[in-house]
Amino acid sequence: MRRVDNPKNRFERTQLEWVEEPPPHAGLEVHEERPKSILSENDSPDIGFRYSLNPYRGCYHACAYCYARPSHQYWGFGAGTDFERKIIVKVTAPELLRERFERSDWRGELIVFSGNTDCYQPLEAAHTLTRRCLEVCAEYKNPVSIITKNALVARDVDVLCRLREVAQLRVYISLPFADPAHARALEPGASPPPRRLAAMQALSRAGIETGIAIAPLIVGLNDGQLSELLERASQAGARHAFLTALRLPGEVKEVFESRLREALPGYADKVMSGIFQIRRGKLNESEFGKRMQGQGPRWQVVEDLFELQCKRLGIQTTRTGMDMPVANTFERPRGQLTLF
Repeated sequence: MRRVDNPKNRFERTQLEWVEEPPPHAGLEVHEERPKSILSENDSPDIGFRYSLNPYRGCYHACAYCYARPSHQYWGFGAGTDFERKIIVKVTAPELLRERFERSDWRGELIVFSGNTDCYQPLEAAHTLTRRCLEVCAEYKNPVSIITKNALVARDVDVLCRLREVAQLRVYISLPFADPAHARALEPGASPPPRRLAAMQALSRAGIETGIAIAPLIVGLNDGQLSELLERASQAGARHAFLTALRLPGEVKEVFESRLREALPGYADKVMSGIFQIRRGKLNESEFGKRMQGQGPRWQVVEDLFELQCKRLGIQTTRTGMDMPVANTFERPRGQLTLF
C-alpha cells in the first residue's frame, strides 16, 4: 500500500506534512454525496459529446497519468493518494438520472459514462450505481457510450444487451499497455490487460458494439506496443478505436513523473523527453484542438501507424471515440393503464 503522498493543493491555504516520521499508509475512505444533479454538461470542442455521468469522484484504479486528479482538490482532498483512496460515491445517481429524463427539456442526447473517473472502478461491484443508471437508460431508450479500464463491465452484459436493443450503445475498453508490467506500474488498481481483453470479447460476442481506447499513448513507453494492442483488440472483437496523447495538467505532472521514476526508472528520461517532443517543448498542452493529440514528426509516425494498422484490421477510427452519429430513440415509458 502506498503511503500518503499528495502534491500541494492550490485551493487550500494549509498543508499537512510529516516532518519527524514517515506519513501513514493511505487507507480507503468512502464518502457519500447527494448532489443536486447527476449529468455534467461539457462544451469542449475536443471531446465530441455534451453530457457525461460520473457516479464516483476519485478513482481506486490509481492511474499515475489520470487527468482527473486535479478535480479532487476542489473537495479539499489531494491529487495524489487522496484521489485514489478518498472516493466520493454519488448514492442518488440513478434517481437523479430518472428525474432528469422526466424533465420536458431532455431530448435524449448521448450520455457518456463517465468522461472523468472510471464508472466501473472497484467500488461499483458493491454500490452498483453504474448498473442502475444503465437500467434507467434502457428504460428510457437513451443512447449511451461507456469507457472503462475495468473488466467489471462484463458483469452487466444483460443490462447492456437490453439497452442495445432499444438505443445506440458503444463500449470502449481503455487499454494503453500490452505489457502487464507496465500496466501494474502505472495503473495498479485497474484490471490486468488480459482481463480487459476477455471483457471486450465477452461484450462483442453478446452483440455489443465494442472498441479499444489507447489512452493515453505515452511516447517512449507504449508507442512500441501499438500494433500488438490493436491486433489483440481486433481478435477480441473490437471494431472501433481511438488514440489520445498523454496529458499532464496541473498536479498530474508531479504525480506522473514521480511514479514513473519510482516504478519504471529505466524508461523515465526517455518518456519525459518524448513528451517534450510531441508537446512543443512543454509537458502539457492546454489549448483546445491540440491537447488530445500530439504534434511534430514523432507524433505523426504514431498516428500514421495507428491509421495503417486499423485499416489493415478493419477497425474504424474516430477522433475521441464519442464523436459518433446518434439516432434519437429516447422515449419516456408510459404509465400502465388501469381498468378501474
